[in-house]
Amino acid sequence: MNTKWKKVAIAQNDTVLSALKLINDEPLKVVLVVDENDGLLGVVTDGDIRRGLLNNLQLSDPVSLVMNAEPIIASLNASSDELRNLMESSGVLMIPIIDDGKVVGLETLHHLLAKPKYDNPVFIMAGGFGTRLKPLTDDCPKPMLKVGKKPILETVLESFIKAGFVNFYISTHYMPEKIHQHFGKGEKWGINIEYIHEESPLGTGGALGLLPPDLPDLPIIMMNGDVLTKVDFGHLLAFHNESTGDATMCVREYEYQIPYGVVKGEKNRVVSMVEKPIQRFFVNAGIYVVSANIVKSIPRDYVIDMPTLLENKMAEGGDVLMFPVHEYWLDIGQMDDFKRAQSDILSLGFD
Repeated sequence: MNTKWKKVAIAQNDTVLSALKLINDEPLKVVLVVDENDGLLGVVTDGDIRRGLLNNLQLSDPVSLVMNAEPIIASLNASSDELRNLMESSGVLMIPIIDDGKVVGLETLHHLLAKPKYDNPVFIMAGGFGTRLKPLTDDCPKPMLKVGKKPILETVLESFIKAGFVNFYISTHYMPEKIHQHFGKGEKWGINIEYIHEESPLGTGGALGLLPPDLPDLPIIMMNGDVLTKVDFGHLLAFHNESTGDATMCVREYEYQIPYGVVKGEKNRVVSMVEKPIQRFFVNAGIYVVSANIVKSIPRDYVIDMPTLLENKMAEGGDVLMFPVHEYWLDIGQMDDFKRAQSDILSLGFD
């Protein structure tokens, strides 16, 4: 049990931003909202904040608007087995420990299980031509370009390994031998790697149809092999598992400022004017969690990209969720992105 829970304790009038900073900075990855007597008012997780942001809450709003006011709790005399069983049956990653109505500790599943390990497959897209990065990609596939001391793909792979994932599939098309030679079957990292080769490009969605039919009946995480991010993949998977969605798409907020004053009119009468308004959108971040039923529904050698695949699923009545990414994220699609990645890599602790 962690007795340093006060490091992640805040008052109900503290801001969502203050809770977010604690979740990002503290290893417990959770915030406890308490009163002046250490009574528990609620719990805030990464998923609670993301759901609040999707519901148009602001980072300056009080944390009480996003907290779970009825969290699962346990008594001080609960055994480790009881706590672990309670967490697993309830689908939570941590439980506040209460004694005489006050918080006295915080137990986490991570602590009880030591190092997490996920059997969920990870599918990394690494078959693109990287034409916008020519001439660098004339004799090297884009995921194998070095950012810092390592190929981009190796940094991506190690991010998943640190999170506890061990089963990987890598899709290839352009210069596959360079990827095979560097990674082999994953022996160097103590993981399993299998390669899915596209004879002709099938799109990110179509590549799923080449996966072996005996995959475990678990959600699969997909990611483009040219994305650098500090997203917590364990949080992403937990967010997906907490819902009944068929798929989860990671999204980034994108801002665009219109460089002119925008005028709204009715017939020939001006009714409002806004000077250089900022438009905000969510954009696709190239990271997905896909349920097993979607993977099994894709025919072999079927050409389709992921956005179209998910649009088709929604048209059939399926649920596709959004997971907002507030952590570092960079799609290395153009030369300016590649140069930025070289300056970012050391300061962010990837290398």
